[in-house]
Amino acid sequence: MTTSGGRRAQADAEYTDFVRGRMRQWRRTAYLMCGDWDRGDDILQRVLTELYRNWARARQAEHPDALVRTMLLRRLLDERRLRWSRVVLGAALPERRTEPTDPTERLNLVSALRQVPPRQRAVLVLRYFQDLSVEDTARALGCSAGTVKSQAAKGLAALRAVLDTAPVGR
Repeated sequence: MTTSGGRRAQADAEYTDFVRGRMRQWRRTAYLMCGDWDRGDDILQRVLTELYRNWARARQAEHPDALVRTMLLRRLLDERRLRWSRVVLGAALPERRTEPTDPTERLNLVSALRQVPPRQRAVLVLRYFQDLSVEDTARALGCSAGTVKSQAAKGLAALRAVLDTAPVGR
């Protein structure tokens, strides 16, 4: 007979295994979405706390990774609505899966990505960094596939415009 404490210990172990196997990817995603490691860590910590509190339901989700990505995005958008979040910190996000080898190129790309509007940036990160399909991105953002396509096109155009006007080696 399993005790209540035994079930809780088992649930805690499942949660720990689930998080441990994905933490690095989630941390990078949070960073890419907000452009700041510390802020990304704060957002991820809040998401993981919420996930832990709701683990009984979350572990039964059909796609728990998608659930966490959605939680990250919603937390980031909620934080953006707060007045203090308008303070601009350094750093930005890469557009492509392979990271630039030149540190200056990487910094330029990250800086340029920070200048893309938040919704477009989220689409770019989910589509091109996380390699999600249009449909999966739409589900994560709670919008239509057409919106994802248009936001991706606008986001890429905005990113190109920023990169085209950026001084070399800034």
